[in-house]
Amino acid sequence: MEALEAPDETTTLRVLREIRPDLVDPYVRALPAARAGVMRRLLGALWREGIVDPRRLSASPQRQLYSTAPTTVTADGVAHTHPARLLEALRPTGHTDRLVRELDNSVANLALGLANTSANTSANGAAHDLVALEQSVVDGHPLHPCCRTRIGMSTADVLAYAPEHHPTVRLRIVEVDPARWRTAGAPRPPLLPVHPWQLDRALATGLVRDTGRDLPAAPLMSLRTLAPHDTPGEHLKTAVEVQMTSAVRTLSAAAVHNGPLASDLVATLAARTAGLRVLGETTTATVLDDHGDPQRALGAVWRQAPPPDAFVVPLAVLPHRPDLLTPAFFGRLVRLLLPPLFALLRDGVALEAHGQNTLVELRDGRPTTIWYRDLGGLHVHQPRLEGAGLPMPPLIGALPTDDEDELRTKLFAAALSTVLTELVHALAPEHTTTAWDTVAATLHTTVTDPDDRKACFADTWPLKATTAMRLADDPLDDLWCHIPNPLR
Repeated sequence: MEALEAPDETTTLRVLREIRPDLVDPYVRALPAARAGVMRRLLGALWREGIVDPRRLSASPQRQLYSTAPTTVTADGVAHTHPARLLEALRPTGHTDRLVRELDNSVANLALGLANTSANTSANGAAHDLVALEQSVVDGHPLHPCCRTRIGMSTADVLAYAPEHHPTVRLRIVEVDPARWRTAGAPRPPLLPVHPWQLDRALATGLVRDTGRDLPAAPLMSLRTLAPHDTPGEHLKTAVEVQMTSAVRTLSAAAVHNGPLASDLVATLAARTAGLRVLGETTTATVLDDHGDPQRALGAVWRQAPPPDAFVVPLAVLPHRPDLLTPAFFGRLVRLLLPPLFALLRDGVALEAHGQNTLVELRDGRPTTIWYRDLGGLHVHQPRLEGAGLPMPPLIGALPTDDEDELRTKLFAAALSTVLTELVHALAPEHTTTAWDTVAATLHTTVTDPDDRKACFADTWPLKATTAMRLADDPLDDLWCHIPNPLR
């Protein structure tokens, strides 16, 4: 089987000389910052996840975790400025060559995004426009060293489809035999929007027919989720067989089945709290093959968009907006965000409230409402849900869990270990202690379940071990590590 494309620095530079010579100099200038950005993430993972003996490294991964300066690391006496070369030298147990390839691709794509931003100074997220805000995030996941992998896409594909390059993406509408069309939620005619990168692969299955009709759209922070130009109240999640960070972004049968059910459940619980609203998945769809099996690469999700007149900001944008993220703003955000998240946890639903899925609405610069989207990653605990007076919906796959530790881990790893930790580190150092004091005080007054409260103030918090997962035989199996609890 032919390996999927994963352009490294050299390949990307060669392609730019051919198709975007205007980006060549900005790209070369951006490479040191891109290498340092991925190196910072890799060093953090080596420390958190126990991947290598830290005594082999000259730099303390803990000290480097949030550094943005160019990073040189000596491993076994040899200096490295490139994360992929560092990993090659360390050779940790597992699939090192696979991860090296991904790190090379991550650096190249991060440099490409930085180059395009420097070359296009008008492309910023200052406007109160959700698309502009989402496309302003150039560097991807804050902790994952594969923050900008697009395995399967060429350099030309990344320029054409990645949000940080501000393209218009023309989704293609394909027709599906009604007998092969399976939907959940509100019914829709058998017409499937297909990402243009996926189109040839979709047509090659023989299960869909090209209508020749296009749907222009803007990619959001998640490359495969787009805002159609003509339907401002709706977003579309598509299936693309491209690995971004840790997963190939297709749509499972469980995601299609669960989306509207999970949306209704979370909306019901959110209505009992103040400050949280859900962007529901109104319709999900997939295509069946000759055996009646849903095809992961042929699916779509129609999701509600935030109100077009509201100023709504994904939490992942805030570290890049010091004009918004002040200490006072952080305090108001914490007091708005944590109570509904822990109310839902108490009642049996753990949201995967990371920076891409969780948004805040602002009025006069003040946080007023939390919006949550993308229901595929939550966990639901039947005994807690029934204790809250709600029946367990017929969810399938990984969403249901009977393990309370697993339930808590889903929320803690996203909201506490990742989002709040990143936001605190984005503040000036003199505000760190006060910021964590605000988090602690809010949790003390918010969390009523004794086991949940105990976990909030335990010695450590859980975090997904994303780099160890990329080294593992099965990179899709969740692995977890633990970081020191800053509230201790």
